[in-house]
Amino acid sequence: MENLVRWRYWWIALSAALIIPGLICLAIFGLRPGIDFAGGTLWDIQFLERTSDELSTSEIANIFAVQGFESALVQLSSVTIGEQEIPRALVRTPSLDEQTATDQQQQLVAALAAEYGEVQRESIRSVGPTVSQDSTRSAFIAVAGACLVILIYLTIAFRRAPHPVRYGICAILAMLHDVVLVMGVAAILGLTIGLEVDALFLTALLTIISFSVHDTIVVFDRIRENLIARQPEEEFDDIVNRSIVQTIPRSVNTQLTTLFTLTALLLFGGETIFNFVLILMIGLISGTYSSIFNAAQLLVIWEHQEWQRWFGRREEPAPAS
Repeated sequence: MENLVRWRYWWIALSAALIIPGLICLAIFGLRPGIDFAGGTLWDIQFLERTSDELSTSEIANIFAVQGFESALVQLSSVTIGEQEIPRALVRTPSLDEQTATDQQQQLVAALAAEYGEVQRESIRSVGPTVSQDSTRSAFIAVAGACLVILIYLTIAFRRAPHPVRYGICAILAMLHDVVLVMGVAAILGLTIGLEVDALFLTALLTIISFSVHDTIVVFDRIRENLIARQPEEEFDDIVNRSIVQTIPRSVNTQLTTLFTLTALLLFGGETIFNFVLILMIGLISGTYSSIFNAAQLLVIWEHQEWQRWFGRREEPAPAS
């Protein structure tokens, strides 16, 4: 049986190597806010010579991009006028330049007309951010509250194991690892490929938290079961290592089924949900890794209080003669 616990500092060093570049990018450049955070302009456009089946959100978004409106969010619907049903597109874009707003509108309508025939700009108005600072603050408060509830729950659930509070704290640390990693990757992708943070990003982040904690609990539960049935000669390291080896197939197989679904959505789901699915995939992989190679390893470090050796407060045990 492979001794994974023996390499615990290598696993943690790998996590640090993945997190630190993202943290640096996050500190220097921050996240790139999307329209949901920065506000923008809402276009209401009707297509008089086309049916709903002939319209494509990605094609309309591309026309807006060519005209200088990157990351346009397109939603198709219809409006009934008399007995006729007119296709309609609600498009959210960054704010118009006040000095050239009229020219921008005319050029865009002309570009749409060239592709789809006669179009009518029903209305255009400025809109504020849908995810305000208050909503963002509430999301952080919700995460903090979730951490507290997770700590209490795991402390109660693992009360038969020695030092049950450690399980809750280690699970939260692994969860925070995933959150920080995803935010760092989002900052790097925002700098390199223009990935923007929107309301779906917050949704993905909260989903990742549930993925991470769920997988960590699976590993911890096996550790608890093995601790209850431990033999007198068994070391804590051996129990944790055996528990990890026993749960790896279950953890990997469970997450692979979700990963296959997300991969299909990433390839065929379209641009609208591409960023959302990409962030979910990164978080899913990170959550699986952290539950096995971070959370469980932190339990071993805590059990031996190894930080005392880091600061020279405890001497290494002398080898047996």
